Amino acid sequence: MIMRKNIPAPVIAILSTIVADEETHATLDSLFMYAGAPGEPPDRTKYAKALEWLRIVNNTPDVDPLSILGKIIEEYMETDPAPDSCSDDAHIKQRMENRGKLKKKLHEYGLTYITGGIISENVNTSSPSKSLEEIIKRHDVKTISSEFERALKNISSNPPDAVLAACTILESICRIYIEDHDHLELPKKLSLDKIWIIVRKDLGFDPQKIEDQDLQKILTGIISIVNGIGSLRTHAGSAHGVGRTRYNLEPRHARLAVHAAHTIAAFIMESWEKKMHSKA
Repeated sequence: MIMRKNIPAPVIAILSTIVADEETHATLDSLFMYAGAPGEPPDRTKYAKALEWLRIVNNTPDVDPLSILGKIIEEYMETDPAPDSCSDDAHIKQRMENRGKLKKKLHEYGLTYITGGIISENVNTSSPSKSLEEIIKRHDVKTISSEFERALKNISSNPPDAVLAACTILESICRIYIEDHDHLELPKKLSLDKIWIIVRKDLGFDPQKIEDQDLQKILTGIISIVNGIGSLRTHAGSAHGVGRTRYNLEPRHARLAVHAAHTIAAFIMESWEKKMHSKA
């Protein structure tokens, strides 16, 4: 079942104005049909047609309005018109202004555009996610970066896949850590619980060795959370078939797992950085 969230009315209003200015009737129809907008093109002026069609998108069951929105605005968000006989500097300036208006209005409603025609909820409002994103960029770890985007974009539309991606982030960081240290060896079973034990011990994440009782509790909780994320991926994630007990994962559950994974992943990589600097 698709976890639906409608396109906010102010976004519909801005987008209708943009497509009316940018498109002909024929290209507008083609754009909306490419994006998967249901129904036939309304017989209206370009602005009224876009406005009504977007409202139809919101009111049609079994479609994902935000997915359709992402495909409609993809070119506006990612492509600058090249100056030629049909497209001058004023058009480029207008495209940039429209892009800014869309970004601002999406942000007001807790939405963010991600490259590739994806609309995600609350990507930039999560400090754990922002911290991890900054660390990933510093280290240029492409495998983790792709899972990071996958986790964020699927929280609402596909919670089990978001949980899978969150778990994969932790697995990838642990594997990279072990592979980058000659004194460590990957276990035969590369499950999260097995490789996590190796990494946390090497980084000193041992509650018994911490004098501060509050930090002991936090580290104990971190260990439990990592194991919990791995178990949730196994029992409810998209990587495995569904057994007799069916988990009804909701976006709030996936968001909890993703944010927890991002917080722990950032802590692992920051601890790794500190260890490297202390040896320098």
